[in-house]
Amino acid sequence: MKCSFFLFFLLFFGLQLQAQDPVETQIKSLMESTPVMGLSVAVVRDGDLIYEKAFGWKEEGKVTLSTSDIFRIASISKSFSATSVMQLIEEKELSLDDDVSDLIGYPVRNPKFPDTVITLRMLLSHTSSLNDSEGYFTLDAINPAQNPNWEKGYNDYAPGTGYQYCNLAYNMTGAIIEKYSGERFDQYVRGHILAPLGLYGGYNIDELDASSFALIYAYDSDSSKFTLSPAAYASRKEEIANYRFGYSTPIFSPTGGMKISAPDLARYMIMHMNYGKAGGERILKKSSAELMQTPLSAEENYGLALWKTDKLIAGHELVGHTGSAYGLYSAMFFDPKEKFGIVVISNGCDPTYEEGFNRVIRESVNILFEELIKP
Repeated sequence: MKCSFFLFFLLFFGLQLQAQDPVETQIKSLMESTPVMGLSVAVVRDGDLIYEKAFGWKEEGKVTLSTSDIFRIASISKSFSATSVMQLIEEKELSLDDDVSDLIGYPVRNPKFPDTVITLRMLLSHTSSLNDSEGYFTLDAINPAQNPNWEKGYNDYAPGTGYQYCNLAYNMTGAIIEKYSGERFDQYVRGHILAPLGLYGGYNIDELDASSFALIYAYDSDSSKFTLSPAAYASRKEEIANYRFGYSTPIFSPTGGMKISAPDLARYMIMHMNYGKAGGERILKKSSAELMQTPLSAEENYGLALWKTDKLIAGHELVGHTGSAYGLYSAMFFDPKEKFGIVVISNGCDPTYEEGFNRVIRESVNILFEELIKP
């Protein structure tokens, strides 16, 4: 009798262990050893979304995080802007070789190289010689008619010959999208990317369900405390009321202002993984999607808002982007050949970096790969 009970206990206990989610176990262990407010993840395998899970807090100590909660994803947003440009190029409204001066409506020339044209391709690939030293929340930053220090917004090398990551370049891109689509930037992205793919999100904070926002927290390593970052979801109603079409666009932050959930970001990622098509909808030609994934800067392996890296998962060259702002960290990376991809978003975690990636994001990506992709 005792033997039978003991065997039953072993069998029951073994089944319980087997039923445990190894991803959940490892990520919870990571969150116990490292400061993390919340973490939302999504995994794509063989081109399909196979796993989504949320861990930790949406609002510290009060509301737990859900997979349907949306985040301001920071610089992954740039790929939505570049995708919009490629759509307009397909419609012959724009060309990657267009002079940005003609597109934006004021001179965009590096004063040290005044005869070298700065092109739209250079803006999208961070090779324009522009920098963010004069700010990037307004297009006045390098407008000679508005900023007496506009010359400081350019580097010392010729356009097209060097690389420097530049947020201003993408806020300028958003204004160009407006002027040549005839639609306000946030409305263009919603109508031409999000809606066709069946995704919920957007750049306009005031048109989204505020109850779904995952609050963002910055972690201070010295005090070992999280601090709420309310600016991440600040209303733009006043600026919109006084909107200047083709110039006020940075209020939506084409460079970093997309708000979307991890699973929906993964569905968007599937579109890029499939070279422009997802859910039966093609929103980009294959050639356009391939061009976005083709590095234009050998130094950084950066294409058009997508870059290649072999430093995130050993033995795999992935395509994607990271983001960081206000304490949030995000990553969206995929392998277009093997048809897998991973999205990880934290609304606040230890800011430590390793090999160019936030450590918490990096470890989470590798846990998901080892448990759900590699087997």
